[in-house]
Amino acid sequence: MFNKIIKLGQKKFNKSDQHHQDNNNNNNNTSTNTVVRGSRTTTPAPSSVSNGESQTTAQSPSQTPNHPMFTTTPILEVLPLLKDVSSSDRPLLFMKKAHMCSCHCDFSDTLIMPREKEIKRQTLLELVDFLHSSSGKVNETMQSELIRMVSANIFRCLPPAHHENTGAPPEGNDPEEEEPYLEPWWPHLQLVYELLLRYVVSSEIEPKTAKKFINHTFVSRLLDLFDSEDPREREYLKTVLHRIYGKFIFHRPFIRCSIYNIFYKFLYETERCIGIGELLEILGSVINGFTVPMREEHRLYLVKAILPLHKSKGISIYHQQLAYCVTQFVEKDYKLADTVIRGLLKFWPLTNCQKEVLFLGELEEVLDATEPSEFQQCVVPLFTQIGKCLNSAHFQVAERALFLWNNEHIVGLIAQNKDVIFPIIFEALERNMKGHWNQAVHGLSENVRRMFLEMDTELFEECEKQYLENEAKACELLEQRELTWKRLEEAASLAAN
Repeated sequence: MFNKIIKLGQKKFNKSDQHHQDNNNNNNNTSTNTVVRGSRTTTPAPSSVSNGESQTTAQSPSQTPNHPMFTTTPILEVLPLLKDVSSSDRPLLFMKKAHMCSCHCDFSDTLIMPREKEIKRQTLLELVDFLHSSSGKVNETMQSELIRMVSANIFRCLPPAHHENTGAPPEGNDPEEEEPYLEPWWPHLQLVYELLLRYVVSSEIEPKTAKKFINHTFVSRLLDLFDSEDPREREYLKTVLHRIYGKFIFHRPFIRCSIYNIFYKFLYETERCIGIGELLEILGSVINGFTVPMREEHRLYLVKAILPLHKSKGISIYHQQLAYCVTQFVEKDYKLADTVIRGLLKFWPLTNCQKEVLFLGELEEVLDATEPSEFQQCVVPLFTQIGKCLNSAHFQVAERALFLWNNEHIVGLIAQNKDVIFPIIFEALERNMKGHWNQAVHGLSENVRRMFLEMDTELFEECEKQYLENEAKACELLEQRELTWKRLEEAASLAAN
């Protein structure tokens, strides 16, 4: 019965579309029938796992290379609905539909192949609904064909970045101002990603079976796609990879290592920051699940891969996710606070004021999770840098540094170490009071100064006395220097006469 339905569908398609196909053949010598690219032989599904692990996939006769349905180029045609055939015929029809969707339609022109595009879209929608429904039982052979189709659609060569295409230097372009490249065939690509997501999250799919298809090679190629400029695609990739990490426990070390390798490549080779934010977002959730005490492997990746991300010029694109990851490390293991703070100081920007504001915001989040014992280890270099920020001519930097005193936890840490901090900060506050051009900075500095006075009057007076002595010495040195230059000028004048 099923074969009869298939033959009727094919016969109807051949009669109604014969003239249309003839015109396509005459106008386009590069394509035959209604298919553009995407045959089985050009996009094989991943069948091996890295690290030397080999995998075998059980194949039914309908899956073998000699089967006529899977050796020919797929043709987009109208097939019966899955719900309209018997349960025994459903697996073969499912595989035929999946194989048919392996072909790519030409989206360069909306007038090209409109019927075929709609057939593929409707077929993909049906497959998504089938996996989502309670009756969507998918055996191993069906899974194999499904992942082959997904691989044929999503794994592709990505277009070059704007500066790579135009020859403009990457540092001359603001990544936030560039218009992203949007995939023209997203109407199909989105459904393929949705299909993959439904497959991964399905409770009917056993990880032991699915790992034959969702293997290291597949995951690695999935990670490569985070270089896509289309934000819609990266959002789907983030969700899919996060679900794979949660379901396939045996893939977790490989995924973590691969993400860190992408960071290394970004830092030391490409400087192309597309997708870094999404990967950091996944990593933030991963770090949140780390057990305590934290393994040395995770500490090493923090120092070698995550903290160095602060030195990139394009940090503004992914700083929010980066700050979350760094804070998660400190919240998981308070002993890492000193390592993180010293890492921030190491990569502290010298000339980029907007980047400095981001660093001060992140520093507040880290200090908010820092214990007093760890705070004491880095208090001198930390407040030496904060003192420089207080005197910054850029009012946003000075203002953001003064806002640290609005945090009760940080004020508590400062109070416990006031003997060390007051002498470092006092001079910077006095300079702001006397000579900063911005009135808001002037007012905030006065508030912090008053807070110091209320916290320890005796120490405040001692710091003030020391400051006045230093100022007097500085004035004396200045007078001596001016007197020396005056004597030199007089001596030169006498020698000339």
